[in-house]
Amino acid sequence: MKYFPFVTSGENRPANIIILCDHAANTVPAEIAGGDLGLPAEDMNRHIAYDIGAAGVSEHLGRMLEAPVICSNFSRLVIDPNRGADDPTLLMRLYDGTLIPANRYADAQELEKRMALCHRPYHAEVARLVRQKESPVLISVHSFTPQLRGRPPRPWEIGVLSNDDRRLSDRLLTELARDTSVTTGDNVPYTGYLTGDTMDRHALQNGLFHTLLELRQDLIATPDGQEKWASYLVPHLQAAISGL
Repeated sequence: MKYFPFVTSGENRPANIIILCDHAANTVPAEIAGGDLGLPAEDMNRHIAYDIGAAGVSEHLGRMLEAPVICSNFSRLVIDPNRGADDPTLLMRLYDGTLIPANRYADAQELEKRMALCHRPYHAEVARLVRQKESPVLISVHSFTPQLRGRPPRPWEIGVLSNDDRRLSDRLLTELARDTSVTTGDNVPYTGYLTGDTMDRHALQNGLFHTLLELRQDLIATPDGQEKWASYLVPHLQAAISGL
């Protein structure tokens, strides 16, 4: 059975918006280390392997906004699609205190294999959908762990990440700030700009309106939570986009 490194849904939906989920899955293709990175299931189900809940939120957002959705179908530990080709964290050997056995001695040939199987096809699919629409708005959906090992708890429910182009992110932050019951952060729990990352590559370099959303994983770990927070975000996103 042929492996596909992405899942595209709602391709013909009418909205001039595209939802992206870079870290949607914890899948390890059979072509990579026999489908096993050498980690126990407990680690493959942690945030180090994928963005827990982000795929579900993305699919709900796509349906509610009538926008297509592209989700990766490989673990970030196989290769990270939200990194440029020359980023040293493209293929992680150690993540949040966990050593990745199958990555420990990965060489340039192994890196190229993973780029060809996963990274490049995923980005080619994003580029294809971008070309099908007229200057679409790109919304990237991620999630963050409530607490890294040995670090303090993270208080935010939502982070809005941006790079040098803050046109949509600033409008969205203004909309979200109207609700003081939800703690929203600007470029937290980390900055939203890495040279060559997904938003840089497909949005910033093409002059497209865009933003990156981070949701705390304990809030979206269940299907109900994913639908709830997607429903919460939709009117804020619509208001922010409508004024562009």
